[in-house]
Amino acid sequence: MTSGSPAGETVMTIGGPVPTADLGITLMHEHLFINQMREQRRAGLVNDLDMIVREVGRFAGAGGGTIVELTVAELADGAAPDPAGSHNREEAGTGCSYGSARPLANVTALAEVAARTGVRLVLGTGHYRDPYLDRDWFDRHCADSIADELVRDIKEGIPGTGGVRAGIIGEIGADKWYLSAAEERSFRAAARAHRRTGVPVTTHAARWPVGLVQLDLLCGEEGVPPERVIIGHVDTVKAPLEYALELAARGAWVQFDNLRSRRPQDLDHLASRVLGFARAGRLGRLLLSHDLCTTADWPDEGGVGLTHLLTTVRRHLVAAGLEEEEFDQLMIDNPRRALAGA
Repeated sequence: MTSGSPAGETVMTIGGPVPTADLGITLMHEHLFINQMREQRRAGLVNDLDMIVREVGRFAGAGGGTIVELTVAELADGAAPDPAGSHNREEAGTGCSYGSARPLANVTALAEVAARTGVRLVLGTGHYRDPYLDRDWFDRHCADSIADELVRDIKEGIPGTGGVRAGIIGEIGADKWYLSAAEERSFRAAARAHRRTGVPVTTHAARWPVGLVQLDLLCGEEGVPPERVIIGHVDTVKAPLEYALELAARGAWVQFDNLRSRRPQDLDHLASRVLGFARAGRLGRLLLSHDLCTTADWPDEGGVGLTHLLTTVRRHLVAAGLEEEEFDQLMIDNPRRALAGA
């Protein structure tokens, strides 16, 4: 929700506040432009504007309405087309002030995607995870000063963008079974920014059941209501379904968001998990998305693209026993509630 607005009224997008009723089908965790070359040299840079416009347009054509774009500071620098063909990063406005959500060129490119496709984009602010975090910068900034910068991005606008405001905090994360010192400071800053703005916090919690540790800090220590926290990548953790259900039982949103496979065995596994949530009465705490984040994820390179959930995954879930109305709940009602706090 926007600062000062009642819960459930509006959500901030790149084009301004939008009534929650107008969000429509929503992907809650995607990356349209991203630079992961620190870890993935071959496929880690996605910055093809025409390809992204084409694929977001396909999402709109399939009925999609909104995408939550979570490419925060450490992943956004260099992750956009070079404006006007300039190769001078300073002149092009691509250099990233580390305390801000994104460099100007990234926001400019996303604004063009939104304008050319009609899809609403919700932008994230915050800091990603190790090994992307600038340890020296974190050593020189306390949690409250980092929170001040997140609040600025949410209330006033991302610097240099003419007032484009973030609508969510994240993705912030940890990639191990604990939070490093810098990650802990990032999480405390996110929690304090949430308390001042009301926007939700969305996390990266892949490979290990670190979502419980994240909830302990965000909710137990910093006072964020659990229903304002989205624990991401829960489907990538090799743990029994009980781990995901425990997160939901504590009131958090559970996100299955690495839905990038066409393999029948992977689709069967997803269906068993989603139906497990339904049988446990927890479908109202579940979110779905793709987390497209490498060149290989897009159709130009043989990937599934942004319509996979609305086509292949939907058909597989319904064939496995999920009701059409339940799928709509996952893609429309749950994202609306997660974003707006309704």
